[in-house]
Amino acid sequence: MNAEYITSRKNPLMTRIRRLTASRSYRREQGLFLGDGAKLLEEALKWDAPLETVVLTEGVDAPELPDGVRLVQVPGDVMASISPMESPQGALFLCRTAETALPERLLGAHYLVLDGVQDPGNVGTIWRTADALGADGLILVNGCADPWNPKTVRATMGACFRLPVYERNADGLAQWLGEQGIPLYATALREDTVDLRKAELSRCAVVIGSEGRGVSEGLLSQSAKTLKIPMRARCESLNAAAAATVVLWEMGR
Repeated sequence: MNAEYITSRKNPLMTRIRRLTASRSYRREQGLFLGDGAKLLEEALKWDAPLETVVLTEGVDAPELPDGVRLVQVPGDVMASISPMESPQGALFLCRTAETALPERLLGAHYLVLDGVQDPGNVGTIWRTADALGADGLILVNGCADPWNPKTVRATMGACFRLPVYERNADGLAQWLGEQGIPLYATALREDTVDLRKAELSRCAVVIGSEGRGVSEGLLSQSAKTLKIPMRARCESLNAAAAATVVLWEMGR
């Protein structure tokens, strides 16, 4: 495959890439996100992600790309100007975003609801863990980090190409899930709190709250049950990614 060679940082493609890195609204408008690194590109190709453009630092060998994917090579200084990483890894790509609206029906049995988890690294790590431990999808509510933020995508380590993520308003979520036979539980303390190890988790959606505020009152009031992760009394809480990991492990047992 013949590659274009671009040397100007002001080239329209370079400008577009920087905007995709910086702006959530621009990513949504364009229907594209930016991925960085040869390993993530390898995962994208392995899982037939809908790539639009691949940008490589000159001297980096190009992988075999599907027909219709634009291949561009740039000097190292240009790559440094467009990469979201301090030490660019020699490969960037633009990929079309997946649909994040909830489908009419959820066909799986295990979902995590992320409630205001604003750190992109945490969202990406939870996404990766959910994929590894057998969850059927993530549902993001109340201002979570953008799933298509480059930091989120990088932290997924390829899970973003395999496991669906949905975005929804939190209002009426429990009712909508309940109509599909999926009860909503929350990781929080309440009079009805159940030890996570003893809870019935064969089919459910579990809310993981933000580290600063925990589960929001709106979702807590909708939850049919609350779950407690057993830990030493001297420890107050786990961070969102760690709590999600424990819940996912119990879900998959």
